[in-house]
Amino acid sequence: MNLLLGGGTWPGHLNYAEVTERPRADVRRILGCFRPYTWPIALAVLCVLVNALLGVLPPLLIKQAIDDAIPRGDLWQLHLLALGMIAVPLLAGLIGVAQNYLNTLVGQQVMFDLRSQLYEHLQRLSLRFFTGTRAGEITSRLTNDVSGIQNVVTTTLSGIVTNAVVLLSTIVVIVTLDWRLALLALAILPLFIAPTRRVGRLRQKLAGQTQEKLAALTAFMQETLSISGYLLVAAFSRERAEAARFRALNRDLLVLQIRQAMVGRWFFMALGLFGAVGPALIYWYGGYLVISGGLTIGTIVAFVAYLARLYAPASALANVHVDVVTSLALFDRVFQYLDLPREVAERPGAVALPPVRGEIVFDRVRFGYTSQRLALDHVSFRVAPGQLVALVGPSGAGKTTVSYLVPRLYDPLAGTIRVDGYDLRDVTLESLRGQAGMVTQETYLFHATVAENLRYGRPDASDAELVAACQAAHIHDFIASLPQGYATVVGERGYRLSGGERQRVAIARVLLKDPRILILDEATSSLDSRSEALIQAALAPLLRGRTSLVIAHRLSTILAADLILVLDRGRLVEQGTHAELLAREGLYARLYREQFQRQAARRVDGVQPAPPAGAPGRG
Repeated sequence: MNLLLGGGTWPGHLNYAEVTERPRADVRRILGCFRPYTWPIALAVLCVLVNALLGVLPPLLIKQAIDDAIPRGDLWQLHLLALGMIAVPLLAGLIGVAQNYLNTLVGQQVMFDLRSQLYEHLQRLSLRFFTGTRAGEITSRLTNDVSGIQNVVTTTLSGIVTNAVVLLSTIVVIVTLDWRLALLALAILPLFIAPTRRVGRLRQKLAGQTQEKLAALTAFMQETLSISGYLLVAAFSRERAEAARFRALNRDLLVLQIRQAMVGRWFFMALGLFGAVGPALIYWYGGYLVISGGLTIGTIVAFVAYLARLYAPASALANVHVDVVTSLALFDRVFQYLDLPREVAERPGAVALPPVRGEIVFDRVRFGYTSQRLALDHVSFRVAPGQLVALVGPSGAGKTTVSYLVPRLYDPLAGTIRVDGYDLRDVTLESLRGQAGMVTQETYLFHATVAENLRYGRPDASDAELVAACQAAHIHDFIASLPQGYATVVGERGYRLSGGERQRVAIARVLLKDPRILILDEATSSLDSRSEALIQAALAPLLRGRTSLVIAHRLSTILAADLILVLDRGRLVEQGTHAELLAREGLYARLYREQFQRQAARRVDGVQPAPPAGAPGRG
């Protein structure tokens, strides 16, 4: 039975990472992401400039108070200076809040744009990409990598502009105050800058390793904590082993994150010492100048206050190359996915497919999941409008591949597939898939209500149409018996329903969509006899009046088919009706007799096969 009626398998699939050249992020392309937000960025830069100017005022106010107001006993001036010392930081803080808001706004907007573009682009890729890429890796790109881009705005870009403005303004002010002290302060800058670059490069390397390990951990969690993964782990009692694997991955991430947090801590401790050296030198040399009458005490105090505004931005800017390279790496990972080629793409000038009669023609179609083996080799056949066509053959013969090519989940390597005379590559994907419906062997339901799952293919369907489709699929009574009826949440992947119930919901979903072309993997062999009978009854209205390609699992479907296509090793070896194929004594006849022998053996052993359902009608 499995040889004749089993589902097709894939000989293999390509890995997109192996067949695509890794793109590189460039500055112009990154700037293009920020171009729509020129005005918020300009306002943020203005906030930086104003804050930099405000930042140089407090030390000057202190100098004025020490050198002028206090010696002269000018209380009014002292009051104003003290008020200024409070008002300037307050105003700078308010402007800083506005700057932070603008930075966050731009960062979030760029994240929103990239995440949306990435999701939409991934939806347009062929099935090959998803069969060759771990779901957790995709999720990590959409979440972790894109989220990291916000730091490019709020930390890297903003930090570069802020530090550059603060450094330049501080240098101008300290040179104006006293050029001799300014030269002394600038002479010790290399003590801050040289080690910073080395620490920055090490941090960059650790950041990349951490991101890769985080993606691996995300993929592991998504695989083992999904319902299918949980069932597999539980069935083989692998909980301890998987927990050990998780701890190992988690520990690797822990070590990297600790290293990333601690790298350079000794350097920054030493940096604190250097920070004490600067003021000491200024007080030493400045004190000498004061004693000799060449400088005021207020100038020295103001100068020391400016040192923090000098050394911290200089150290940060020394690491700017590392920051930029790290930021480019984040964009690079996102652009790598955005630049993945669309294997199935609409040609320029593609037309909308008009309402079809349902004729399907395969003309010398060749297709392979890998370059080493063809899944279909020069396959040609014609399906007339309204015909029921059964696809049979051994596992791996190419039946599932045929079902994937009709809605253009893949494109053939050679040959042509036409619907009503239209080459599928000349019509829009939306118009093609809008007129085709699929019921796969592994029924997928979203974690949503029954009604939301049913309306997925036709959101505007009325409640009456919903009920009518479910009655035709013999699932309405069951849904009505649920505590919340059609508002019942089916659970992750629909696992709150049995296999037969999920399949009948899927059949009702396609009935509601009412496609002209139906692709059906009629998987009923693993169900109990009642569920199988109900599904066969539900299939009758689904198949009626449509062009149907059915990967057949039951004799009733094969016997009722207008045309049987027999595939073997990617080739169409026979086609015809049941009677014609039996008379030829070929592969179909041999597999058919093997199936009867297995059924006879089951009867002899006292095992009753599922009761045969009536042949589904076709209008």
